[in-house]
Amino acid sequence: MNAAASAVGPGAIVGLIAGIALLIFLVLRTKVHAIVALVIAASIAGLSAGMAPNAVVRSITTGFGATLSTIGLVIGFGVMMGRILEVSGAAEKLAISLVRWLGEKREEWAMMATGYIVSIPIFCDSAFVILSPLVRALARNAGRSVLTLGIALAGGLMLTHHAVPPTPGPLGAAGIFNIDIGLMIFWGVVLTLPASFTIILYARAMGPKIEAMIERETGERLPLTSGDAFQEFKRNAAERERELPPLWLSMLPILVPILLIFLNTVVSSIAAGNQAMQASTLVQLCAFIGNPVIAVGLGVIIAVYGLAGNLSKNEAVAQMEKGIEAAGIIMLVTGAGGALGAVLRDSGTGTYIGQWVATLPLPAVLIPFVIASLVRLIQGSGTVAMITGASISAPILAQIPDVNMVFAAQAACIGSMVFGYFNDSYFWVINRILGVKNAKHQIITWSVPTTIGWATSLVTLLVANALFG
Repeated sequence: MNAAASAVGPGAIVGLIAGIALLIFLVLRTKVHAIVALVIAASIAGLSAGMAPNAVVRSITTGFGATLSTIGLVIGFGVMMGRILEVSGAAEKLAISLVRWLGEKREEWAMMATGYIVSIPIFCDSAFVILSPLVRALARNAGRSVLTLGIALAGGLMLTHHAVPPTPGPLGAAGIFNIDIGLMIFWGVVLTLPASFTIILYARAMGPKIEAMIERETGERLPLTSGDAFQEFKRNAAERERELPPLWLSMLPILVPILLIFLNTVVSSIAAGNQAMQASTLVQLCAFIGNPVIAVGLGVIIAVYGLAGNLSKNEAVAQMEKGIEAAGIIMLVTGAGGALGAVLRDSGTGTYIGQWVATLPLPAVLIPFVIASLVRLIQGSGTVAMITGASISAPILAQIPDVNMVFAAQAACIGSMVFGYFNDSYFWVINRILGVKNAKHQIITWSVPTTIGWATSLVTLLVANALFG
């Protein structure tokens, strides 16, 4: 063991366990916010490991700043762009277009695809609210279960919300693990696509059964729109779409940042090890415009000038600032998670645990997955779960050879999907809008599909890790 790890005694491990237990207790049972709880846990872990009090504070502030220096602006830009996409009707335009392209009898795939794309820049709670009227209208017109389509839409929103930047949670995990955002986007898509199929299968099989169960046990039918809703929707579609932005412009703010980030990732990989190529103007230009800060910033500019033409300057700024209100808390939680990770690194506790875990017959990539899953079950927030899983596991995995840190970051994100239930705000948004009132029915409607997505993504992650890790 190195000097830092060898200096760690049993007190440090006990202190870390106590700090994490207190963190969970404070978030779950008290009025203390997760940000404060993370800093308290970091302080206990550092002091228990024998760090001087001023060193603990320095480690916390340095870790907080270092984490936000990599992804703070990207989170802010991402929610600003998402807010413009939301209020401009770009998300609605995408949904209408996908329904038309995929055609009759594929409505659940249209809803899944809509959710999968829309949730990359827009928070899934608000996106579900925006798109739920289309779910009801489609269900009535096509003779499909409203729960089948609702679960499909909610599932698509959940998958990218948990795994694909520039959604704030995955961005925070990428920042804590200090990994390439382009790779995080790529593997987020690869690892969650199979889960879209299993969630669709569940939605198809169980949607009608849950509706029948609700009617049989409660005597109530789910509230749907009138029988002519979708026919009226189609009659008014041309007029409505005149008010919406064109499809290419609706997609442009999302596609441009992703393509620029991917371009930088590919060019950087090609130029790796070649100093002359790395110094070339083309590579330097790609590195600049493909940096997530610049790429997502360009997406914001495209959204503002392409989609917010009907808004005045003050209205556009107000809408973007409304998005930033939600981002502020996420950035603070992410930074506090980085502070905890910094304390574990600086104290030597992370090194000590890492060297011990390396001797266990367990894939190292499961460490952030298990932590994130447990935290999600206990306190409900997917963002807090993935940030906590990443911040605790990153300094541990750094000491284990041959760990693919992209898969480790994705493991924290995937773990945070598990069993969304009463302590998750999205659980209530989905069930209330769909009209599901009974607790048992609510769990079958949403808690089970989230666990199916979690389990499917875990299997995909383990396969990918075995092949490419």
